[in-house]
Amino acid sequence: MITVTNLGLQYGKRILFDEVNLKFTRGNCYGVIGANGAGKSTFLKILSGEIESNYGDVSIEPGNRMAVLKQDHFAHEEDTVLNVVMMGHKEMYDIMLEKDAIYMNPDATDEDGMKAAELENKYGEMGGWTAESDAAELLSKMGVHVGQHYKLMKELTGPEKVKVLLAQALFGNPDILLLDEPTNDLDAVTATWLSDFLADYENTVIVVSHDRYFLDMVCTHMVDIDFGKIKIFTGNYTFWYETSQLLIQQMANKNKKTEAKRKELIEFIARFSANASKSRQATSRKKALEKLNIDELQPSSRKYPFISFQPEREPGDQILRLTGLSKKDHQGKVLFENVDIIMNHGEKIALIGRNTTAINTFYEVLSGNMQADAGTVEWGQTITFDYLPTENTEFFQGDKDEDLINWLREYSTDKDEQFIRGFLGRMLFSGEEVYKKSSVLSGGEKMRCMMSKMMLRHPNFLLLDEPTNHLDLESITALNNALKDFKGNLIMTSHDHALLQSVCNRIIEITPHGIIDSLMTFDEYLQSERIKKQRKELYEGVLV
Repeated sequence: MITVTNLGLQYGKRILFDEVNLKFTRGNCYGVIGANGAGKSTFLKILSGEIESNYGDVSIEPGNRMAVLKQDHFAHEEDTVLNVVMMGHKEMYDIMLEKDAIYMNPDATDEDGMKAAELENKYGEMGGWTAESDAAELLSKMGVHVGQHYKLMKELTGPEKVKVLLAQALFGNPDILLLDEPTNDLDAVTATWLSDFLADYENTVIVVSHDRYFLDMVCTHMVDIDFGKIKIFTGNYTFWYETSQLLIQQMANKNKKTEAKRKELIEFIARFSANASKSRQATSRKKALEKLNIDELQPSSRKYPFISFQPEREPGDQILRLTGLSKKDHQGKVLFENVDIIMNHGEKIALIGRNTTAINTFYEVLSGNMQADAGTVEWGQTITFDYLPTENTEFFQGDKDEDLINWLREYSTDKDEQFIRGFLGRMLFSGEEVYKKSSVLSGGEKMRCMMSKMMLRHPNFLLLDEPTNHLDLESITALNNALKDFKGNLIMTSHDHALLQSVCNRIIEITPHGIIDSLMTFDEYLQSERIKKQRKELYEGVLV
């Protein structure tokens, strides 16, 4: 258990939070949410002891071991993969090094031998005798195959390193697990495995994530940083969000009687309890919800941008045809080969794959920014597409470095300043913010600008390469709703499971030896045994 008492943190005159009093108990998973800049990652760093608060205390129950997901992907370049995972249980790993040093010392004394025996017993009590096999099993379940276990970390790709560091945090069943954006750079299969693992985890988990599906799958409570305070609410993200929206509606309707409000909330809580997806969590959540005090609930202060894509014209019957499309990278390695796709009216495609370079290149070829090595891209005559690339720096530098009014005016047929200001206001740029230079915008602000540009062009086909990058949960939710309502076609890549599941009706996975193309939802795709077999064959036997 972790107890937080009278915690406060401020930078200069800016108070992130103060007088925070919380308890995190065993068996629960807590999702930390809040607007960008609210202090979510900072709060985790305070809990881990990495940084100090201005005042207050954080106490951990004696004997509890804490593990933290490391963010430095280059910290263990000269260590083997298996050793890096076992380092997650620092005390056990240090004992292993100490006893092994004694065994390797030809001049070891009898006293050293006695010391080694003591260390061996302690090592065994901690689970050390099965540590290597346990670490290997954990890695294999996460898709890091046996052939990579004895490689040095510097030999792995970035996504592979992410999996190893995640395995390090999970290793040895820590009593308290702190995870900051654990699904970043994880493929869909591994992210699903992690969700299932944490949903059944019996100790304390505290996690920061922008992945709504992940928060819904694993969390029993939400830790909301808002109004300069931090409060714990029972339920997962969807419950917190829908409750907050309901409260906002009720506040807007001042004529509604208090008792009617209570009744509506109680009915909503009852429905939510019945629909919980995980059996163990369903029981835990239901008990907690039964004790929930309605009067403690309050609406969030966070704002949601207005996102809506309205096509200027409806797509015709001919949408998009790809024939024999192939491309290699600058080293001659195949990115994709002989891709044949015919896209039909009403289809929204989730484009996925392990090789992010292949995915990015595929979008560049579709958009006409890059030439394929072979094959053709044929757009229907009625199609007007717009492209949101994963890298947007070129739109915000050089001669594009203007204030936001002039930046957005370039992409609008209506040049009137009041119209542009109003549009920016709906995308949460208000007051003096509209005079910001585009070069100083944050990642999330740039993404909102790029979406504003797309909305003003009224395309009937969207190419979206990781559109949720840098966005907060509020903007992701608004984008999700907009794409569900979009009347045109789209091809989209995203690590946001809920976005792909709720929007897309066709899944295409790019592999080095062909594509997997299925008319199904994202969840159906991940659960299909036929797809799993096909994927394994196309990746030449690599574990998935």
